[in-house]
Amino acid sequence: MGVLVDDAVVIKQSEKEGEPVVITVNCPDKTGLGCDLCRVILLFGLNVVKADASTDGKWCYLVFWVIGKPSTRWGLLKKRLMEVCPSCSLASSLSYFRDELLQNPRVPQLFLLKLCSYVRHNLLHDVAEVLCELELTVERVKVSTTPDGKVMDLFFITDNRELLHTPMRKKETYDQLRGVLGDGMISCEIEMANSKITSSSQGPSFLSDEITEEIFANNLLRNSTLAFSVPSIVVDNSLSPSHTLIQITCQDHKGLVYDVMRTFKDYNIQVSHGRSCKKGEKEYEMELFVVQSDGKKLLDEGKQSSLCCRLQSELSCPLRVTSINRGPDTQLLVANPVELSGIGRPNVFYDITRALKVLNKPIFSGEIWRYTIGGREWEVYSVLLDEAECDAALKKKIEDTVWRALVCWE
Repeated sequence: MGVLVDDAVVIKQSEKEGEPVVITVNCPDKTGLGCDLCRVILLFGLNVVKADASTDGKWCYLVFWVIGKPSTRWGLLKKRLMEVCPSCSLASSLSYFRDELLQNPRVPQLFLLKLCSYVRHNLLHDVAEVLCELELTVERVKVSTTPDGKVMDLFFITDNRELLHTPMRKKETYDQLRGVLGDGMISCEIEMANSKITSSSQGPSFLSDEITEEIFANNLLRNSTLAFSVPSIVVDNSLSPSHTLIQITCQDHKGLVYDVMRTFKDYNIQVSHGRSCKKGEKEYEMELFVVQSDGKKLLDEGKQSSLCCRLQSELSCPLRVTSINRGPDTQLLVANPVELSGIGRPNVFYDITRALKVLNKPIFSGEIWRYTIGGREWEVYSVLLDEAECDAALKKKIEDTVWRALVCWE
């Protein structure tokens, strides 16, 4: 397969405080590489304020200007970016654009973390924070509170380090959780999630019409404050004999570049040359010269229209947030689209629990399930708040705070 040289990813720290850090990636190309890199950058909580990309179809050169945090683990970021870069031997392939070279990602081993503890304030967020720091990704969760004041958390997780099957990694996870929860932690078990465990923990096979309408109705989204203005998207085939130019002007938000690259990956579209940058406080502009997976321009008007509609949807409402009354309680619902590869958006569960911590709203129960709606797979987070039935003002405050945590930079 070949190997990557160490300088395939170079991270140059800024000379002045507040200036962006420059990440340079120089490696063999593949369709979807930009999406995979941007997902890692989003996972580390970095804001891409500018980006340049260039490729000849076999080798690519990408530069990201990002704003980080004092706590950003730059060495670990480089390692994770290196892991998604193709090996050098791919550059010699003459049939580069074939679908089989999209390198279907290996399905990571799923583990079940069973955590039993006493009820405490912000418990779920504290656990989510530990799992994030340990690079454990929450794929599904089922949280329930018992009448005797105990909480049983079932986390279906994958390990970015692929070491959770080892005793040392399990002990590290146990110790980190014990360090945060203290004597409040009653038990903690980690085991491989076999098919029997997975099937017994399946959620409902469909969402109710009420919930589907509440989350996905387009007419509601256009009138919602939980959405950005509809972006301007222009497709131009007159400027280049070999590439289609796509120009995007939209409002900036957390994960914006990832949302564009994710859409292109799902549509098997590759960026050959491109530039994007933030304009002012809220606006973002992108100029991208693209080709299809066969190396040809995007000429089909039906495909153009489909792509533009999808981009408008993803950039105006990258996540859906709503709340409904569920008996005496309030149910918070958050939905985000899943990549065709099956990978979900990073840090959604963490951001939801962080927002509820800010609001001082205790969580009674929570679940994460996946549903196919409108021909697409969605990840739906359902959180039952330990809160009497909310009035309209309180529901709006909860929705707004969660929305800002998910799409706005701190």
